[in-house]
Amino acid sequence: MLKYALRFRLLKKFPLSKFVLHAELSGPPQAIKMSEINNPCISCGACCGYFRVSFYWAEAEDGGGTVPLSLTEPLPPFLRCMLGTNSKAPRCIALQGTIGKAVSCLIYPNRPSTCREFGQSRENSQRDRACDRARNYYGLPALPIFTP
Repeated sequence: MLKYALRFRLLKKFPLSKFVLHAELSGPPQAIKMSEINNPCISCGACCGYFRVSFYWAEAEDGGGTVPLSLTEPLPPFLRCMLGTNSKAPRCIALQGTIGKAVSCLIYPNRPSTCREFGQSRENSQRDRACDRARNYYGLPALPIFTP
């Protein structure tokens, strides 16, 4: 159980019906236990340990954004990436826990747009090949698709 108040609100932020979950914290900053949020993809973490997380440099603190600069590395000329993801065996430095079991993100409210926009399989009742590929790499089954 988290020791500080945690309130979530779902905002429709991106076109194409992508939804983003925002967390508001009161109390000392701590990692949000993503497994406590009612969404199967954010308790998984496979995408954080499979893909390079690159984004426009201005999303980092030195460009006026919110992604902590100390957790990124430059990708010339206009990009940055999360530390740990620019390698043959990527794993985001902000990811804590065991992929597929219980994970948390140290910067969840401040994560880059790449993370916010990553689609989960079953969103809009459709498969997402990138999500399925990452889950498969870790031996996790594809998320079930629910039809209305």
